[in-house]
Amino acid sequence: MLSMKAKYAIRALMVLAKSGGKMLAIKVIAEEADVPQKFLEAILLELKHHGLVDSKRGIFGGYFLAKLPSEITVGTLVRVLDGPLAPIRCASLTAYQKCDDCVDEKTCEIRKVMLVVRNAISDVLDNKTLEEMTGEMVK
Repeated sequence: MLSMKAKYAIRALMVLAKSGGKMLAIKVIAEEADVPQKFLEAILLELKHHGLVDSKRGIFGGYFLAKLPSEITVGTLVRVLDGPLAPIRCASLTAYQKCDDCVDEKTCEIRKVMLVVRNAISDVLDNKTLEEMTGEMVK
C-alpha cells in the first residue's frame, strides 16, 4: 500500500516538475501540493539525502529537482520512502529475505505469485516518470 508520505512526495515533486526547473519555497510547494508544510519538510530532506531534490538557503532559497523530471520514476520515489515494492520479502529484488516458515522457495506457490505481483507493480511504477505524470516536457 502506498503511504501518505510517498503520496505527498509524489504530489510535491509534481509541483517541482511543473515549475520548469525553478526553485520554489517550501510554503509554495506545500500549498500547491496540498501537503502539510511540517510533514513536507521532513519528506524533502529525505529526498535530498537520496539526490532527488536539492535546496538553497536564504530569503530567495527553496527546493528544486536535482534530476530532470524524465529521470525520476514513481518506482524510485516509492522505494526511497516506502521501501521494496514486493508484497513479501522473498519476492523483493532490493531487500530479499527468506521467509522464516519457507520449506522450499523453488516450489513455493505463494512466492511464485508474489513475484508476478512484484514484477507487475515494478513494470508500471518504474516506467512512469514525473515528466509523464505532469505532462511537462523537458526543454
